[in-house]
Amino acid sequence: MAQLYFYYSAMNAGKSTSLLQSAYNYKERGMQVALFTAAFDTRFGEGKIASRIGLSEPAHLFATDTDLFETASVLHGQTPLGCIFIDEAQFLSRGQVKNCLRIVDELNVPVLAYGLRTDFRGETFEGSQYLLAWADKLSELKTICHCGRKANFVARLDEKGEAIAQGQQIEIGGNDKYVSMCRKHFSEVTGFNK
Repeated sequence: MAQLYFYYSAMNAGKSTSLLQSAYNYKERGMQVALFTAAFDTRFGEGKIASRIGLSEPAHLFATDTDLFETASVLHGQTPLGCIFIDEAQFLSRGQVKNCLRIVDELNVPVLAYGLRTDFRGETFEGSQYLLAWADKLSELKTICHCGRKANFVARLDEKGEAIAQGQQIEIGGNDKYVSMCRKHFSEVTGFNK
């Protein structure tokens, strides 16, 4: 029976690497997969999922108005899908998470979503909020803070490399703009728990 999985973490935990490895496992067994990533995240090129260790694969794009159920239905009708993978799942809307539920329940295709749990302010993203609430299986991928503790927060850095606590929720960037931290160090640089 198909299920909706949500693999979440702070940045630099290997979410994209894990996604690409899992997709490879399906393909190696002769199964068709569909990969999706956020349309506005073009750090590695448009329509591509890439990991920091150099793995990459082409992917379908989703925007805020993309009907994932309709897209998956068309793809599944062309060649039966063994699994759907979604990178940057924190950027899904509530409706798109419901689309994922329909893919699982109506098409009987597993959906594996990978994304951040919280933003640089410690607030959940919309997609993450509903994936945490509705996914059949939750799995945390762990990364570490510079102190060696588990990092479960992401600090956004300004052009001087200092943590900031204000701004738009979504601003695309990598290690130049974000750093994963434990709650203690995140709170020290942002005032989060004050």
